[in-house]
Amino acid sequence: MSGSKVFRVGLTADFHDAEGRPKYADIGLDLLESAPGIEVSRFDVHHPEIGSAQFAGMNGVIVLTPRVTARSLASCPDLLALGRFGVGFDSVDVAACTAADVLLYITAGAVDHSVAEATVGWMLALSHHIRVKDRLVRTGQWDERSHYMGSELRNRTLGIVGFGGIGRAVLKMISGFGMNPPLVFDPFVKPEVVAECGGQSVPLDELLKSSDFVSLHCPLNEHTRNLIAARELELMKPTAFLINTARGGIIDERALYEALSGRRIAGAALDCFVAEPVTSPTPLTQLDNVLLAPHSIAWTHELFRDIGRAACQGMIDLSQGRRPRGVVNPEVFDRPGFQARWKRLCSTVP
Repeated sequence: MSGSKVFRVGLTADFHDAEGRPKYADIGLDLLESAPGIEVSRFDVHHPEIGSAQFAGMNGVIVLTPRVTARSLASCPDLLALGRFGVGFDSVDVAACTAADVLLYITAGAVDHSVAEATVGWMLALSHHIRVKDRLVRTGQWDERSHYMGSELRNRTLGIVGFGGIGRAVLKMISGFGMNPPLVFDPFVKPEVVAECGGQSVPLDELLKSSDFVSLHCPLNEHTRNLIAARELELMKPTAFLINTARGGIIDERALYEALSGRRIAGAALDCFVAEPVTSPTPLTQLDNVLLAPHSIAWTHELFRDIGRAACQGMIDLSQGRRPRGVVNPEVFDRPGFQARWKRLCSTVP
């Protein structure tokens, strides 16, 4: 990059607290701060939806939680790219990004290990009744322990819905527990690929009927919204557990409440919800056979470090004329407006 060009990267305000102090120990900013020709700043105010004025003067923005809409992108002639801090992008209007000649990328691969580890942790917590057993001690009900016999993972079957990087990491991670070969539903992955990884590709209904654990690792879109509703829950074993570390909206929450309260399935663990944040009690919070987390069950120092490095590297790549990993809207590279903007901001563009 020529010395006269500065590539300005912004961070949304939710990476910092109200006093402007970083909330997280390491999000990879050392990569940006040591890269030539890059200037880093942060948004002053957090809004649930980014306002177009917040993009003023920014060439790239790393986005944690705010939504990005067509209104956000209404006037951003200098904005080249958005880096989503994570792998979900249902909070970003992808079509609006493309129409505005803005590239969107995610931190593909950076979340796989942490989410897989959290998933296995929840499998163990559910099958061993960890939440209830903790309560028995805290409330002096020691003698009730015989009513909560657990089950091992050994000889159990895991059903994986969505076989991207996270689903594959989960499959690999359970290899030491003596479980049955996992079942996988993903219409976009060839059965032979699943077989090479040690799983068996099956239709969703078969997976639901045969699995002791059903773990969701698919994106939220028009095809997966309410993918698990009343009919699907009826197919599950009464001893089975449902785990969602993907996105709220993939499960019909009312139907899940009915299934859990009626003990039609054994339990569930949810990291995400249709309406977030959850700041007041909901029907699900009243149940003792569901584990809940505030969309952070996989949050670790290592996770944020790895995601941050991936997000920052994407900005560095763009500033130096290289395509980043994890591009969501690759068609933007064919748009003359994007190409002109990229060449204007960077000295070396293919």
